[in-house]
Amino acid sequence: MDQVSVASADDQPALIETLAQAFQTDPALSWILPDPAHRARALRGLFRTLVPADMRAGVALRSAGDEAAALWRAPGQAHGGTLEFLRTVLPLVATFGTNLPRGLKVQGGIDAHRPNGRFWYLHYVGVRTAHQGKGHGGRIIRAQTAVADAAELPCWLETATPANVALYERLGFVTQVEWDVPGGGPHFWGMMRSPAA
Repeated sequence: MDQVSVASADDQPALIETLAQAFQTDPALSWILPDPAHRARALRGLFRTLVPADMRAGVALRSAGDEAAALWRAPGQAHGGTLEFLRTVLPLVATFGTNLPRGLKVQGGIDAHRPNGRFWYLHYVGVRTAHQGKGHGGRIIRAQTAVADAAELPCWLETATPANVALYERLGFVTQVEWDVPGGGPHFWGMMRSPAA
């Protein structure tokens, strides 16, 4: 079984590569960035921005062989503040280019449906393509839900991947809200996990 550990700054390139591979077929990012070749390049740019931001706001986890990675934002850190916006806005504009309006629609829906309160926020979790379906995703999620349980805190996530809903349900998450991104965008599920679910 692969071990899960807290990632360090030295692990950022591996985290970026794992998440870029994992999200190549994600419904939301595929809608934002419809061209697969452009998406592959843009995802590396996206995660070069998001990985350090999320590590500052919480914790990044990695499996020992870099099969899986997860970015968790700490309680009270789900909504980025002004400083984070200023740090990330120009790189994200460069990453999305003319597809930025679609990205803003997705982010607007996520922000509008995410609850307030104190919870660990599973911002991104992914498994490299060659290792999907082998339990790596569940293990890396359980590593942090155990931390949340010990602190008696809930966990929140969103997904636009229908097949992931059942996986998250097996890990104790319950759908709280569903929505569609305006303009023909993807369908999302917002899910909460109570402590010790």
